[in-house]
Amino acid sequence: MIDVSWTILLPLLIVTGTGFAVLLADLAVTGTEKDGLGWIGMVGLLVTAIASIALWSNAETGFANTIVLDRYAVFFNVLFCLAAGLTLLISMDYLATIDLHSGEYYAIVLLATAGMFLMAAANDLIVLFLGLETMSLAAYVLAGIWRPDLRSSEAAMKYFLLGAFATGFFLFGIALLYGAFETTELSAMASRIADGNGMQHGLALSGMVLLLVGFAFKVAAVPFHSWAPDVYEGSPTSVTAFMAVAVKAAAFAAFVRVFMSTFATLAPEWNAILWVLAVATMTVGNFAALRQSNIKRMLAYSSVAHAGYLLVGMVSATNQGGAAVLYYLLAYAFMNTGAFAVVIALGRRGEPNENLDDYDGIGLRQPLLGLCMTVFMLSLAGIPAFAGFTGKFYLFSAAVREGFVWLAVIGVLNSVVSMYYYGGVLMRMFMADNGKEVQGMAHRPYLATTIIASAIGTIFLGIFPGWAFELAAAAFASLS
Repeated sequence: MIDVSWTILLPLLIVTGTGFAVLLADLAVTGTEKDGLGWIGMVGLLVTAIASIALWSNAETGFANTIVLDRYAVFFNVLFCLAAGLTLLISMDYLATIDLHSGEYYAIVLLATAGMFLMAAANDLIVLFLGLETMSLAAYVLAGIWRPDLRSSEAAMKYFLLGAFATGFFLFGIALLYGAFETTELSAMASRIADGNGMQHGLALSGMVLLLVGFAFKVAAVPFHSWAPDVYEGSPTSVTAFMAVAVKAAAFAAFVRVFMSTFATLAPEWNAILWVLAVATMTVGNFAALRQSNIKRMLAYSSVAHAGYLLVGMVSATNQGGAAVLYYLLAYAFMNTGAFAVVIALGRRGEPNENLDDYDGIGLRQPLLGLCMTVFMLSLAGIPAFAGFTGKFYLFSAAVREGFVWLAVIGVLNSVVSMYYYGGVLMRMFMADNGKEVQGMAHRPYLATTIIASAIGTIFLGIFPGWAFELAAAAFASLS
């Protein structure tokens, strides 16, 4: 008889129920009133986060050991709620700017978040795949939801086609791993690897490589990153922020659980591959970002580079490396969402103002906006006193402790390269002026709240990182 523990599904059920509640409420409102549906989603996410935190000490498995609610899953549940909540907050102002009064938008964000919850809590490759596809299908729809803009439709089509291709690799990998272990349960695989019995080594390695391809696509690691610039540029900017933060975090949540926990004993077999991926991803992402004139494409390649930094933590295959990955994803949620929120703030109806030239003099005419963007750019570049620096310090330190000194050196050099294009944005904001008027944020309170909250979070995590890193360490330790 299958053990059914509904407690472990409580966060998932709340966020899913909230999504359905938004769909029902959408039937009762019309026009600009639909923008208020985001508040239902915000309340649901808050309740979900509180329920998740309350379950921090409950380590439970259920449904034939296919789903586990450990501290690791709880940590990511709260992170997903944070990312989705910030997305809904900026959307309530942004959707009105692009004349997209769509109630289903908020419901799809919530259902995508439900898929992320399933990915973080999955103890079975089939359940993991269900969560991955729930999140991915929602992301494809969100990318193309701005139907009047052809770029949005193009982004959705590219994302869908390449995503379907990557899904094929992922499923084939699951099939090979099932053949190697005769099970898809992650904990059972880990036990058989540790015992050295009941495993076909060659078949298992082949399955791991194919699984790695699927994960590399989702985190936009080189050479599976080509979709990111076009999809990030063409999607509505609020959706781009959601994909860059929440979707990437969900992919890493599953990636880390499978490789750094289930396949931890086989680390010598796969960390060399991740070493190469990390170097290629950091280097290609940063040098490609140097050539961009569109800030959304620049941030897309920046996102690719940051996936490389996160892979550095995975290469170490240690508790410190895993905790560093979790901490960095939390810090990244604040600084990247804040950066995209500033991009939204500088746009207006009919003028997205996404070219770097449009940022000339912004810091002089809108000092608060310029100050917040400075915080985000310096943090992304890894300047001390900000969360990005602390996160990179943890990641590179973990690599050095395990002997991957050159990997850490390459990471530091890539951070130096990134200062050029991040600093270029700041130079335009404070040392140039195109005379273009920029509307303030007084009439867009939700967007202003998101930007200020993200800046405060970025600074706070940089100055007081200890508590967050301890939570991340406790969350990662629960995998064992």
